[in-house]
Amino acid sequence: MGDNKTLASAHKPIKVLDGIPMLIVCIIVVAALYILGITGIFSSNLMRYLMNIFLYITLGEMWNLLSGFTGMTSLGNQTFIGLAGFSVAVMTSTYKMSIWIGILVAVVIALVVSLLLSFVLFRMRGMYFAIATWVVAEAICTWFLSWKFVNQGGGMSIRAKPYPRVPEIYLMALTLCVIAMVVVYALLRTKTGLGLTAMRDDADASSSVGVNIFKSKLLVYVIAAVFTALAGAVFFVNKQTIYPSSGFDISWTVSMVFIVIIGGIGTVSGPVVGAIIYVLLSEVLAKLPGWSNIILGAIAILVIIFLPDGIMGTLQKKLHFELFSQKRFSAPKKDLKAKAQMQA
Repeated sequence: MGDNKTLASAHKPIKVLDGIPMLIVCIIVVAALYILGITGIFSSNLMRYLMNIFLYITLGEMWNLLSGFTGMTSLGNQTFIGLAGFSVAVMTSTYKMSIWIGILVAVVIALVVSLLLSFVLFRMRGMYFAIATWVVAEAICTWFLSWKFVNQGGGMSIRAKPYPRVPEIYLMALTLCVIAMVVVYALLRTKTGLGLTAMRDDADASSSVGVNIFKSKLLVYVIAAVFTALAGAVFFVNKQTIYPSSGFDISWTVSMVFIVIIGGIGTVSGPVVGAIIYVLLSEVLAKLPGWSNIILGAIAILVIIFLPDGIMGTLQKKLHFELFSQKRFSAPKKDLKAKAQMQA
């Protein structure tokens, strides 16, 4: 299944699996997930598992868009998860608004905060950018722990009448996941997407031939912030309560990094595989309190050693195929200028 078109490779042509056949497969899978959820064939427990998978796919795709495709490794995406969760809690509990108003406010806040942060964070690169994003998240968490408006560290409940049932939250998570993947795939197919990968491999070279570094970074950062906030909002709607320690926890970023590393950094399909593995492992390891993080860390280390491109990245590299149209494997520097000129 797949297009007849191929991409040039040093050894073999790489077969690209996309186009109409793959689109039909994706539509069938998504339609089945909608129908099985709406008709009640899925049990509530199964829908909760799938809901978590959909939300972690969204989070993984956004972190992958930042780090894998643009080179902006962030350790502070939990900033937008926490802000979104508290936005929904405040709007529904304090102001008695609907869940949808709370989610809309969460999106607006994520948009505004990401725009404000960009003017400071984009002055940094590499590990300095990564550390700065983490410091911002920790600072906001500390502020919320002492802010009376959000009940300090006491947490807040999300209250709404009528409250969404499990099937409704499942559909919200599924819809968000589908939209997030379509947005990432569509963005990477554009000239801007080519500029992102060129910028990731050599920002100076891509800038010298016309790639607008700030504009490209801003676009990706805002998209990632909004979708991360949406995923966080849906997650806490399902959980119904939020605390600063849970909303702004660094474990969110640890999960995203694990998902992307396991699945394959810089591949659209990688976070899907990584999220499925992560959720299944989390359920199994929940029976081993105190050992779960150690085991997940050991798995991540083994993958980095033996499968440095992740599961999907390694499969694509070994079997000479590409699911959808983007590769993470770095191009030689002599090709960067040509790639950037396409963007210009």
